[in-house]
Amino acid sequence: MKFKNTFSFASNLDVNDKLKNYRSQFYIPLQKNGTEHIYLCGNSLGLQPKITRKYLDQELNDWASLGVEGHFHAKNPWLPYHEYLTESYSKIVGAKKTEVIAMNTLTVNLHLMMVTFYRPTSKRYKILIEADAFPSDIYAVESQINFHGYNVDDALIKLKPRNGDSVITTDDIEKLLNEEGDEIALIMLGGVNYYTGQVFDFKKITDLGHKKGIKVGFDLAHAAGNIKLELHNWKVDFAVWCSYKYLNSGPGSVAGAYIHSRHHDTNLLRFSGWWGHNKDDRFKMPDKFNPIKSAEGWQLSNPPILSLAAIRASLSIFDEVGMNALVLKSQKLTNYLIFLLESIDSNRINIITPKKRGCQVSIRVNNGNKILFDAITKKGVIADWREPDVIRVAPVPLYNSFIDVFNFYTILKEEL
Repeated sequence: MKFKNTFSFASNLDVNDKLKNYRSQFYIPLQKNGTEHIYLCGNSLGLQPKITRKYLDQELNDWASLGVEGHFHAKNPWLPYHEYLTESYSKIVGAKKTEVIAMNTLTVNLHLMMVTFYRPTSKRYKILIEADAFPSDIYAVESQINFHGYNVDDALIKLKPRNGDSVITTDDIEKLLNEEGDEIALIMLGGVNYYTGQVFDFKKITDLGHKKGIKVGFDLAHAAGNIKLELHNWKVDFAVWCSYKYLNSGPGSVAGAYIHSRHHDTNLLRFSGWWGHNKDDRFKMPDKFNPIKSAEGWQLSNPPILSLAAIRASLSIFDEVGMNALVLKSQKLTNYLIFLLESIDSNRINIITPKKRGCQVSIRVNNGNKILFDAITKKGVIADWREPDVIRVAPVPLYNSFIDVFNFYTILKEEL
C-alpha cells in the first residue's frame, strides 16, 4: 500500500480497520479540556478495558457474601481460578496449556526460573544478556551470579551492537557462541528489547544455544500480547512476562511464566511452595513436596484473585480477536508511523527500531535533549522517555487508531 501523510488518508485507514470497534472497549485518558490524549504508551502500561470492573465486581461480591467459602463456592471458585487464564496464555505465547502459569511478578519469576535453569559449574558459569537489557534483568542475573560465588565482571557477557549500529545481529550472537559457548550456562535475553524495540530471532538463538548445551530463556515483558510467539515449537527452555503492558491487566498485576514440557517430569531443582504441590493431596498437608508435573509445579503461594480477575477480563478480548489479527494491524500501524516519521525533514531525530519489531518504535533524539519530549507531552501525547536519548511510542492495535498515529506525527513535526 502506498501511504499518504494526510488526515483524510489516516481516517480512511481507520474506516477500513477490522479492529476499529475495540477502541471503544477501553478507557482513553482525557486531557484537561476533555479531549482524548494521544495515548502511545501501552508498552509501559496498557489501558483499562471497560469490562475489567465487571470481572472485579464479581469477585468482590462473592468475597462479601461468601467469605472463605468463595474458594469453593464462588461463581468462579478461587481455588482453581488461575486455571481460567491457562488456555488464553497458551495461545498468546504459543505453548501447551501445561507449560504456562500466572503467578508472582516478572522479576520474582525470573529468579525462580534461574534457580532451576542457571546451574553453573567451574567450566560453564557465564550468562549472556543484552548490554541494554531492562535494568531489573541486569540486577537479577548479576545477583544470581554473585549468589553462586562467581565474579560478575568475568561471568556476565553483555551483548552490544557493532559500532554505528543500534541493534544486535543474530550473526554476532552466533559468532560469540562459537567463541565462548562452552563456558556459557544461560542465555537470557529480552524477547523484544525494551529500549530499541528489536525483536530477537527466538528460534535460531534457541537452536544455537542448545547446540552448545546452553539453557535459553527470554523476558517477554515487551513481547507477550505484542508479537506472534511459538515458545513450545521453538523449544525455548523458559520465559517470563508481566501482564500490565500489552496485556492490559493494571499496574503491578500478576505476571506469567512458561516452562517447556520436557522439563516438567524431571528432578530439576526449584524453590518450592505449597501451591506447586500435587493437587490431589495438597490439603492433606504432607511433609514431602511432590510437584505438579506441569508449569504449575513452580508455584509458591495461592494466587491473588482480584489481580487475576483483571487479567482474565483483558484476556477475554485477546481470545476474541486473536494474535494473528493483532499482529497484522500492528504491522500496518507501525509501517504508517515510520512512513510519516521518515517524511519529516529534520536532523534532530532518527529511528533506531529495526524491521523486526512489534508495535514499539523508538525515536532517538540527537544530543539527548528532552525538551522535544516535554513539548509533545504538553500537547496531549502520552509517550515515554528513556534515558539517555529515546522517545518510545507504541501504537497498540487493540485501541490505537491510524488518526492517533497521524496526530502524533503532526505534533512532533510542529515541534521539530
